[in-house]
Amino acid sequence: MAKSLYLINPKNTNPSYFGAEVYEFMGLPPIQAVADLATVTVAAMAPKDWKIEICEEHIEPINYDTDADFIGITGKITQERAMLAAADEFRRRGKTVIVGGPYASLSPHIIRGHCDILVIGEMESIAEEFFNDLENGTWKAEYECPQPDLSTSPLPRWDLYPNDEALVGCVQTSRGCPFECDFCDVIQYLGRKQRHKPVEMVIAELDQLYDLGYNSVFLADDNFTVYRKRAKELMEALRDWNLSRPNGPMSFQTQVSIDAARDPEIMRLMAECGLTSVFVGIETPNMEALKETKKRQNVGIDLVQQIGVFFEHGIVVLGGMIVGFDADGIDIFERQYEFAMLSGIPVFSLNPLVAMSATPLYARLKDAGRLVASDAEVSDSILKTNFVPTQMTNEQLTEGMTWLCNRLYTPDRFADRVETMLKKLGPPRGAFALERGDAGKPLPRKADQLGVNVLKKMIRQGPEERKMWSRIQELMAAYPGSENAVIRSLMRYAQVRCLYETQEFWEPIPADNLPFQGVAPEGSTAGGSSPLVQIGGS
Repeated sequence: MAKSLYLINPKNTNPSYFGAEVYEFMGLPPIQAVADLATVTVAAMAPKDWKIEICEEHIEPINYDTDADFIGITGKITQERAMLAAADEFRRRGKTVIVGGPYASLSPHIIRGHCDILVIGEMESIAEEFFNDLENGTWKAEYECPQPDLSTSPLPRWDLYPNDEALVGCVQTSRGCPFECDFCDVIQYLGRKQRHKPVEMVIAELDQLYDLGYNSVFLADDNFTVYRKRAKELMEALRDWNLSRPNGPMSFQTQVSIDAARDPEIMRLMAECGLTSVFVGIETPNMEALKETKKRQNVGIDLVQQIGVFFEHGIVVLGGMIVGFDADGIDIFERQYEFAMLSGIPVFSLNPLVAMSATPLYARLKDAGRLVASDAEVSDSILKTNFVPTQMTNEQLTEGMTWLCNRLYTPDRFADRVETMLKKLGPPRGAFALERGDAGKPLPRKADQLGVNVLKKMIRQGPEERKMWSRIQELMAAYPGSENAVIRSLMRYAQVRCLYETQEFWEPIPADNLPFQGVAPEGSTAGGSSPLVQIGGS
């Protein structure tokens, strides 16, 4: 007899950058920033006669009264508390609860006591056995999945998803990363040997999303360009596909490492295929910190110059920034500020270094007795870490983070970085360079209009925001063709501001404020490497 499955993507209950919370914070209808790929992929693995329902908790409340036979819950570490709360409530009501996904796979010891069935790893390799067991009532308490060939991954069931309320679509073209940054848990979950979907499968998924009205897609790869030959083949196909779109091209966003800037052909194809923005894990301008954590691909290069290569190709860079490495002294906050302003990157995700439980960093710090005892793997605050730094106290780390976040994101400093970016930014290429008339306009969607409303509310926040908007309008007029790059940067700026305000540490620092001052703990070697930093008090 056919069964039914209720799939849930819970809310973020720990702070996260670039999520859906900004819409709720600004009093707007709920929206999902990036459509969830996990639930629609699992739905596609289920037998055809099963009844499947998907709940996106950012958009609608969980239906605890569902009559589904099974409850499926997935999520990342930022969704931990919501995942566990939903699982416990459904079990209290007598439902059979299945939990899988990144967090369940990396921290199974936390999940086991909250579910009836635990799925560890990528489900494609066991899908047939798994659903047969559910149908026959012979399921196991735990399934451990071998890494699958991605050609076996099904076409996602986007027909079951609330697409009108998601801003950006999602396609994954590969899994895994060959690098070994010791603070990253990707290789613990997906491995160092990157696996790839066939190009024709990627195009089929894009066709789906384009027909549903999406005009922007996040390519959810851990490192999109790391295997150059394959990346070039895929981007040639994306370029040709994009040029043939009847309602205008689709823009892509993805994650790359900075070494992509060293390959001129990679950069040309990125621009031509429609990659309009990329996330790059810059982490820090402190070379000793990069060596310490095995972020070798960033060592020994001019980071600002390499970022400029992306800009020259018309590609906006979103940067990841981390403070609190063992090699970081009190001066790191001012060094990071200087670097950020020189780089022209408008928006950074800025965090203290955190040791995730599955990472080599966690093992190293645990062996050294430096972990801070806590009930949660990640803090409720993006200002705090879960271990004791070597060259500053935890209080100094929080103080420095507060200073850096507020100084970087005052409206005038954000506008300064936008201006720096626009001075370097090359013109749109590929399909975006064509004059397409009315046919080139994006299809109207509810989510797109809500995105516009976020911008309207942000620029009305106060006099400094209105001044920023006036200046940015002048910049867009001075640099024709930059509108999309600027508007997307403003959207991300709104999300950062929302996060800082909900975390209750938003307090913009006046322009004439002195550089960050802190006192290094006794016996440390902190300080001195930046001419703008004062160590040891006023």
